[in-house]
Amino acid sequence: MKENVYGKNVFVTGASSGIGLACARLFAEKGCFVTGVSRNTAETEEAFEGGGKLVMKKLDVTEEEKVREFVSGLPGVDIAILCAGMGVAGPAETTPSEMTRKQMEVNYFGTLNAAQPCLSRMKESGKGLLIVIGSIAGRVSIPMQSQYSASKYALEAFTDAVRMEMRKYGVRAVIVEPGDTKTGFTAARETLRGEDGYSRTLEKSVSKMAKDEQNGRSPLSVAKTVYALSLRKDPPSRVPVGFEYKLLMFLLRLMPDRLKEHILSKMYLPG
Repeated sequence: MKENVYGKNVFVTGASSGIGLACARLFAEKGCFVTGVSRNTAETEEAFEGGGKLVMKKLDVTEEEKVREFVSGLPGVDIAILCAGMGVAGPAETTPSEMTRKQMEVNYFGTLNAAQPCLSRMKESGKGLLIVIGSIAGRVSIPMQSQYSASKYALEAFTDAVRMEMRKYGVRAVIVEPGDTKTGFTAARETLRGEDGYSRTLEKSVSKMAKDEQNGRSPLSVAKTVYALSLRKDPPSRVPVGFEYKLLMFLLRLMPDRLKEHILSKMYLPG
């Protein structure tokens, strides 16, 4: 059986639910010492058969100095899995700046706040694996989800740069791109309401997103993809989760932009 090639100390953000929780528990089940953090979590410790352990701590990834202090106090960071995120839905034209700033503060800056001290710890030890949880929406913009897609596009660019910069230090970086996944993310999405001229469009788009997510893959399927990356000394740059999304990404690379936008409009916008 293949084993994790980076080390046993694992740090997971957004670990109280969904993909983050699934990742934290799976790595603990595989014998790792996992520290999971979330803004809203009970502080607990759980031991697993095989010697693994999961410690949950309260931490808000948007609080930069607290995150840096927390990571510097960990016994080690061999693998960092950055899952913390939230979603905003609304028209690009009218989504208020405070909603957009919150979206970027959590999804992009929250990831950055955690990634930087983790990379420093990995550089010091001469090896490590940074896994950023992105989204298919970070490769394909979705109508009425422009701010969310923008935040995930930013993570694609960030992770690509990290991968090039850190390779000589033995550190690898991968962005994992889940598609529709059944988690609490759907219910927590912040949707702009009372939009004159956009209400019907917004209703259809968000309803389709919610339906697809709740009929989507399990968080465990994403966690298994993440764990498989820890077995590889030279993992790929980006990994869509599931054959159907791998195929979709391949087809979209071949497709003219106008055709791609036509198909997405038919899916998410009223006629």
